[in-house]
Amino acid sequence: MRVTALGATLPPVGLPGLDPALSRLVAVDGVAADAGATRTWHVLDTGDALAERGIPPLGTIVAVHGNPTWSFLWRALVNASLSRAEGGRAAWRVVAVDQLEMGFSERSSLRRPLAQRIADLGALVDELGIRGPVVTIGHDWGGPVSLGWAVENRDRLAAVIALNTAVHHPDGAPLPFALRVATARGMLAAGTTGTTAFLDTTLALADLDPAVRHAFRAPYATVARRRGIGGFVAGIPATAADESTPALRRLSAGLRRLDVPALLLRGPKDPVFGEGHLDDLTERLPHADVHRFEGAGHLLAEERPYADVVLDWLDEKVVDAAVPVPSTRRAAATGRRVAALARADAETVSGTPADGSVGVPATTSSSPTGHLWDALDARRGDDDTAVIDMSTSRNGEPLRVSWSQLAARVDEIAAGLDAFGVRAGDRVSLLVQPGPTLTAALYACLRIGAVVVVADRGLGIRGLSRAVRGAVPDVVIGEVAGLAAARALGWPGRRISAASLPAASSKALGVEASLSDLARAGRGRPLPAPPASDAEAAVLFTSGSTGPAKGVVYTHAQLTALRDTLAAHFGVTADTGLVTGFAPFALLGPALGTRSATPDMDVSAPRTLTAAAVAAAVRASDARMVFLSPAAVANVVATASDLTADDSAALDRVETFLSTGAPVGIDLLRRAQRLMPNAVAHTPYGMTECLLVADVTLPEIEEAAGDRGVCVGRPLGTGQVRICALDAEGRAAGEPTTDAGVTGEIVISAPHLKRGYFRLYLTDRDARRGLPDRWHRTGDVGHLDADGRLWVEGRLPHVITTAEGPVTPVGVEQDAETVGAVTRAAAVGVGPMGRQVVVAVVEAGVRRPGLASPALTESVRAATSQRLAAVLVVPSLPTDIRHNSKIDRSRVAAWAERLLAGEKPTAL
Repeated sequence: MRVTALGATLPPVGLPGLDPALSRLVAVDGVAADAGATRTWHVLDTGDALAERGIPPLGTIVAVHGNPTWSFLWRALVNASLSRAEGGRAAWRVVAVDQLEMGFSERSSLRRPLAQRIADLGALVDELGIRGPVVTIGHDWGGPVSLGWAVENRDRLAAVIALNTAVHHPDGAPLPFALRVATARGMLAAGTTGTTAFLDTTLALADLDPAVRHAFRAPYATVARRRGIGGFVAGIPATAADESTPALRRLSAGLRRLDVPALLLRGPKDPVFGEGHLDDLTERLPHADVHRFEGAGHLLAEERPYADVVLDWLDEKVVDAAVPVPSTRRAAATGRRVAALARADAETVSGTPADGSVGVPATTSSSPTGHLWDALDARRGDDDTAVIDMSTSRNGEPLRVSWSQLAARVDEIAAGLDAFGVRAGDRVSLLVQPGPTLTAALYACLRIGAVVVVADRGLGIRGLSRAVRGAVPDVVIGEVAGLAAARALGWPGRRISAASLPAASSKALGVEASLSDLARAGRGRPLPAPPASDAEAAVLFTSGSTGPAKGVVYTHAQLTALRDTLAAHFGVTADTGLVTGFAPFALLGPALGTRSATPDMDVSAPRTLTAAAVAAAVRASDARMVFLSPAAVANVVATASDLTADDSAALDRVETFLSTGAPVGIDLLRRAQRLMPNAVAHTPYGMTECLLVADVTLPEIEEAAGDRGVCVGRPLGTGQVRICALDAEGRAAGEPTTDAGVTGEIVISAPHLKRGYFRLYLTDRDARRGLPDRWHRTGDVGHLDADGRLWVEGRLPHVITTAEGPVTPVGVEQDAETVGAVTRAAAVGVGPMGRQVVVAVVEAGVRRPGLASPALTESVRAATSQRLAAVLVVPSLPTDIRHNSKIDRSRVAAWAERLLAGEKPTAL
């Protein structure tokens, strides 16, 4: 049915996902400029459906679409809310409106700026008898309309939710390119009303099913019915003089006074609303929960299952907050898990498990004191070496910076940043290679309370760009390559160059000052008060080996706790000396109060490190401790033949060798140990979310040999480890336990555990699901042995769900790697969940991928007790860049499934 009339009407029957019984027309007296008229709205309303089922709602969700969509946008929320209510869960009435001039609501000749639309919505809500509690949700233009109503009706408000929207446009700032085109002279009427160009362009922002695309177009079949689209575009408040600007300013200011729960959901691939708009909203609603759905765009509601997210969030923030006694089975299960961990905590203090089982060693609680830069302050009068830059030489020697020089430089840059306008809480992206410059800049930022953003080049240009743009830095400090990328890729933030640049280069790169300029400006200037211990200090991005890189937020207290744990466990003193080729730890030397050197290498590409470079750094720093990533260790061992007698003598003086960041094979550790024969080799277990969880030495691994997986030892300091057992479908469904031999997800707690993820509310929620505060689900699987040692057996998403039960991959891979022809292996599942078969994919010196030879297949099958459906060979397995050791098993599994289904072998 083609709708052409200008009056309100019901949508045609048969639109996907839309129940015609929920549509209704509502006559509402006009308000403000529309006073004296009666306007008819089309709404989707679940109120009658709930009443027919005898289900009283807790409140009402008022959903407001943007331009050029209509209430059809909210069909998933409408349907999910009813389904949940029928299932006995929290019931919400959902009223999804078609704004006047839009959707299937009435058309008129009235121009409707923002203030009018807020008043229109208020009149409809009143006509429907909605008193509260009310939750508003809006998208695009529906954001300011719904939030404008919320600000004016605080007494009825329970929560606010917004998807891809904005409430503020800075004076003088240009509109996004897409809107500049749409509002250009000669384009506005033709593109928005005269043709369907604006509508078509918006719908093209998501990969929509043709039937869904047709449904969105249904209300806008004629020029007359599209005038509302043009009116919205013409009314965009781009300048102070625009008609909607006063209302936008009132509501944006009013948001600062809202203290109800708030949820902000964003699809980052949005050409209209950028990260800056989200940043502005979070600044106005600092308590808001925020989640960015990587890969989604402007039409987030069509690209991601947002409805369950919204309703789960309301359960947590509104329903459970109002009903303190949990009554659902889910809440009861959560209570059991919390109680189990509480019992385990008590056992940890006493050292005696209540049930007599063997638990982790007794620990005592501790809290970090001071600041990360305390040691630097304490040695500010010391002329001994603090940092050595092996990549820069002076008179044939590596550059050395003393403690007094470093402390003075940190103070100068810190004061200079303050003069530049950087304030506590501002985010500063550091695109500088490890060395004295990065060290000074990082500690200067921390000193004034700025939040450092660290994402290395190992993410690749796309991953790095996604990370930096998503963090929305206020300032970018970089070397020329980083600044050029920032300019070319449109990264936000003011620009500061690490080194002084010619005027022409500075102008081309948008650089306002260099670190030297800031140091001169800060010389003699007082420093602001130091940040509080619970203030955010850093956003460290993960390697991206298990999906898009995530920003991990640390507070000052948590970084200080990391320093204290590292110093206490490894006995770091002022005389230790540290050589580190592992990016996360390359900056801890000053915090530990010991001299540090980074070998001549690209820290973001650890395979560039050679044995000779390590020896040179050890010799220059007289270091007793060496800290490397597994990928770096592999290349160091591979280049050992290049060592001179002096190099070997330097390495003989190393007392402690550490490799962390990914599992390290025992053979690689043995070979590294031979290079540093007097060192105790450690392989700590950790992740970006908690950089040090457990630790084990090579002798302890040798002694513990026999279990499946990689032994990573016992928890460090006051850290704790528990296991949540896997069920038959490979889910971590068990209660946290220290029982030996239970395979499941590894859950951890430590004083230096991260605060959370940056703007990833759902990821945060999943990571603490069913756990008390300060516990974290790692996503790793493993078990504890009878001596309390932790063994890692792979990643939870890589668990293979066979008909006989879940199979973890690492043990099978270890078996396969005992075959002489195999250099590396991946065990993956092929087939439907619950009935998967195990396939081994191995590197075996082949040039082309495909089925393994009969002889190799027989050898691999003979090496493991796990039944293998097939053995496949590849030239190389896909791994992450940062570690070159975390195999992308999901990618391997998809490839293996295609090959075994008969597709032609292709490169991985």
